[in-house]
Amino acid sequence: MLFLLLMFSFLWEGHIVASCLSLTSMLFLHILDVCMSESHQAEIRCPVSCFCSESVDDGLVVRCSDMNLIAVPHDLPNTTRHLYLDNNLLLTIPSDAFIGLLLLFKLDLSHNRLVHLEPGAFCDQADSLSSLDLSFNLLETLDPGAFGELRAQTNLSHNPWLCDCHLQLAMPQLLLDTSSLAEVVCNTSEPEELGAQGTPFILVVTDLDFCAALRRTIDIAMLITMFGWFTMVISYLVYYVRHNQEDAIRHLEYLKSLPNRQGRAGESLTRGTWL
Repeated sequence: MLFLLLMFSFLWEGHIVASCLSLTSMLFLHILDVCMSESHQAEIRCPVSCFCSESVDDGLVVRCSDMNLIAVPHDLPNTTRHLYLDNNLLLTIPSDAFIGLLLLFKLDLSHNRLVHLEPGAFCDQADSLSSLDLSFNLLETLDPGAFGELRAQTNLSHNPWLCDCHLQLAMPQLLLDTSSLAEVVCNTSEPEELGAQGTPFILVVTDLDFCAALRRTIDIAMLITMFGWFTMVISYLVYYVRHNQEDAIRHLEYLKSLPNRQGRAGESLTRGTWL
């Protein structure tokens, strides 16, 4: 009996020691993980106005949402895969805003005040970007030069679009998010008589040709220009003929007078010989 009690006491003490060692190991690993995480945060140099995290599946995620930013941070890590800039005060995206972010896979620019995207704004993301959210902004038109060769699924919903020939030519160059097409609505149209206001652009563009009036205007302008050039050429020819007519007449009279002069010179020479 005494032996059993001693064995139980020994095992109990061993269990306590093992538990203590286990807790100590877990605490050590947690501290090590925190230290490594902080070291990695310092290594990737997360922008002050953003929060950075990294996982095996998503890679480096940079969240700069709801920070009242008026410009895109310039110190974004080059290894950023997901970038959230939604719910800020951005007005424009400069051409160098995302330069160097060659691995960027998802970009959220929704719920800002964007009115302009500069040419080349997404040039470095042509091969990597898969999702681009530009919804809930103040965009009225698009510059295809801003997207370049970008093939990302693009959400353009809830913007005050001006549906015109320029937009009609720009839209097909983008890979639009099909789930948001019904919300890409014409706020105004040009020409206004087409009556596209309040109608989804995808429905309007299949029935209306915004470029027809522009083509007619261009044709008329080309005719006027050609007529102007033709008039200028005719005027120059008339001026040239009139200006050179007197010189031509004088030259012709000179040529006609050459035989008479040669005859007179011969007669003078003959008389000199006889004398």
